[in-house]
Amino acid sequence: MNRYDTALVLAGIVGSFTAVVHGILMQRHMVEPVGALMQADARMSAPIRKLVPPLLHFSTFNWLVGGLALIASAIWLERSAQLAIGLLVGSSYLFGAVMNCWGTRGRHPGWMLLATALVLIAFGLSKPGG
Repeated sequence: MNRYDTALVLAGIVGSFTAVVHGILMQRHMVEPVGALMQADARMSAPIRKLVPPLLHFSTFNWLVGGLALIASAIWLERSAQLAIGLLVGSSYLFGAVMNCWGTRGRHPGWMLLATALVLIAFGLSKPGG
């Protein structure tokens, strides 16, 4: 494993760690309070009550799977697959970092962690000669 592959593994670890912490905090601070509000509101239909919690956790799932894909690509896959996975996961992490920074006015470590993973992805994909 070279330093470019190591950077992709590190990006995957940072992204996966961020996703796990995000999922725990999302459950505690958003899913449970929003669920309680929806239960109290008789106008909220059952399908909506079922759909909101998974939608709130979608980014968590996406970042976790993306992190695991980065790790797997660095260990087992060829350069072209690493590029495809890196670009796909990187776009997801970029969106998360920008929206998190904007939404919290920069006062949240999540955007910094995703930005760190983005820098590692960019380095991991910058291997000379493809």
